[in-house]
Amino acid sequence: MKKKDMLVALLVVIIWGANFTVIKLGLGGVPSMLLVALRYLITAFPAVFIVKKPDTEWKYIILYGLFVGVLQFSCLFYAMEIGMPAGLASIVLQFQAFISPVMAMIFLKEKIKTKQVVGSLIAMSGLIIIATAAVSGGISAIPLPAIILTACAPIFWAASNIISRIASEKAAAEGKKLDMFSLVVWSGLIPPVPMFIFALILNTPQEIAGAISNLNGMSIFAVLYLAFGATLFGYGFWSKLIVKYPMGKVAPLSLLVPITGLLTARIVLSEKLTAMQWLGAIVILSGLVITNLSLESVKGLFTKKSSETD
Repeated sequence: MKKKDMLVALLVVIIWGANFTVIKLGLGGVPSMLLVALRYLITAFPAVFIVKKPDTEWKYIILYGLFVGVLQFSCLFYAMEIGMPAGLASIVLQFQAFISPVMAMIFLKEKIKTKQVVGSLIAMSGLIIIATAAVSGGISAIPLPAIILTACAPIFWAASNIISRIASEKAAAEGKKLDMFSLVVWSGLIPPVPMFIFALILNTPQEIAGAISNLNGMSIFAVLYLAFGATLFGYGFWSKLIVKYPMGKVAPLSLLVPITGLLTARIVLSEKLTAMQWLGAIVILSGLVITNLSLESVKGLFTKKSSETD
C-alpha cells in the first residue's frame, strides 16, 4: 500500500476508534435509532445537492445504504444502548476484517495470499487477547440480545464492502469510474426513513420529539462527528481503499480501531489500559505488518544492507 494511502487509512481508524466513545456519549441524550437517523440525515443533506450522483445503478446505492447504514448501525447502536460496552463493541465489530476477505474470495473470486492468512491469524489472536481482557469482569452482565446484535454488525459491514467492490468493478467494465465518496453521500438517503420508523417502534412519539427538542451540545457534537467524521470522511476514504487494493490487505487495517478506541477512552474517559490490552495491541500491529509487508520490500531491505556492507 502506498504511504499516502496508509496515512489516510491510519487517520480513518483513529477517527473510527474515537467513534465508539462518541456514540456512547451521544446515546446519553438521544435514543439509538434516532441517533442513526440524524447521523445519515446530516450525511445526505445538503451534500446531495452539491455532490453529483455516483455513476452506478440505484440498486447498488440502495444496497450499500441498507447494509452499512440501516443494518450495521441499527444493530450496533441499539446493542450499545441496551448494555454493550463501547470498548467491547469496537472489538467485535472488527471481525469484519476476517469476514470481508472470505466474502471477497466467495463472491469476487479474490485470492488470499499466504502472508495475509498468517498476518490475519496473528492479528486475530491479538483481538482475542483484548476481548478476553475486556470480558474478564464477566460477560454475563451484558444482555444476550446486545451480544447477538453486535455480532451481526460486522457481517453487514463486510457485505457493504462487497457491494462497493461489485459496483466499482461493474462501472469499470463499462468504462466508467465510480466515485466512492459520492456513493457514501447518496447512500445516506437510504437510512433516515427506516431508522425513524425503527425509532417510533422502540420509542414513543413524545420521547422522540423530546429528544429532538432538547438536543444538548454533546448530542449535537456526536451527530456531527458521526456524520462528517465517521461517515463522510471515514467510509468515503475506506471505500476508496477497498476498491483500490485487495480486500485481504485493506480489511485487516480496521483491527487498529480497538487500539485507537482504547487509547481514546483512556484520554477522554480516563479508562486504564491493562497489560493484556497492551499485549493484544502489539500482537495486532505485528499481524498487520506481516499482512501489508511486501516480499519485494524485504528483499530490497536486505539488498540495501548488503550493498552498504560491501
